[in-house]
Amino acid sequence: MAVVSETVIPFPTTSAIWHNSLRHMATNGPAGLSDVLRALGGARVLRARSLEELRQRLREGLPYAALSALAAGFAITAEEIVTVLRIPARTLARRKKQRRLSAEESDRIFRLGRIAALAEEALGSREKAASWLRAANRALGGAAPLSRLDTDLGATEVEDVLLRLEHGVFS
Repeated sequence: MAVVSETVIPFPTTSAIWHNSLRHMATNGPAGLSDVLRALGGARVLRARSLEELRQRLREGLPYAALSALAAGFAITAEEIVTVLRIPARTLARRKKQRRLSAEESDRIFRLGRIAALAEEALGSREKAASWLRAANRALGGAAPLSRLDTDLGATEVEDVLLRLEHGVFS
């Protein structure tokens, strides 16, 4: 446990599972890089086939088509995109016209794509993943997983729930 400003914050009990997930991602295993690339439109949209190429694309800003592919693939509405990615609607419209996202926006989109790919892997299909992302979840205090993806901490919580589901740990 860590103490921050006199508040006790427990660390996730599944950190070993979470660590394994990151390792799988680096090696193209389950819910790995190839799954995330596919969720974001594939190599044609991203023009990245390795972690280093993807890192460079994120720094440059992903093409708007990556966001379009993610939204279409997981039935994410424009309102949800605006909320989850914290991109104002007018800025989003401007990015669509420019056909490029900022590096910060790209990082948030990658986070959403990573969690969506993990949900697809854990639940078996995009349709189930899209539904699960919107449904109230007891493990998240009744919040929908999608509503937690606006911060890295929330994404870690959602990832923890998915990894527990994938490994059959429900406590």
